[in-house]
Amino acid sequence: MKTRLFLFLLLSSFFAHAQLLEPVKWSYLSKKINNNEAEVYIKASIAPGWHIYAMQFNEPPMSTSFRFTPSPSYALIGKVREPKSVAKYDKNFKKNLYFFEKEVIFTQKVKLLKGKGSVNGVLEFMACNDKSCLPAKEVSFQIPVSR
Repeated sequence: MKTRLFLFLLLSSFFAHAQLLEPVKWSYLSKKINNNEAEVYIKASIAPGWHIYAMQFNEPPMSTSFRFTPSPSYALIGKVREPKSVAKYDKNFKKNLYFFEKEVIFTQKVKLLKGKGSVNGVLEFMACNDKSCLPAKEVSFQIPVSR
């Protein structure tokens, strides 16, 4: 009985610790606008108490950024769009910092050049809470698109 209880507590703490180290979960979706264009949506679901920095205005700390892999199946139209972020004065940086809590959806419009393909790339972000920040992390993505 003690062994089972110990094993249960050990596994519970392992999963709780693993969840805390991954406070941001990413998901992806594309939506066809017309025969030649689509939008890709890159969604961050952010754990309570955590935030990620917006793409704009945050040097330093690290802004969220996107790098798209060139492809014969699509061409980017414009830049990645982000919704309005939360602005809060940070005494350490002596300026307003802009970030997202709970959830954010970034949007990129693409021109479809071939029948099927995928929008590939890497996003980079930093997750922080009110006490500390995790190291910057890169996440690869592959989002199917078709005409």
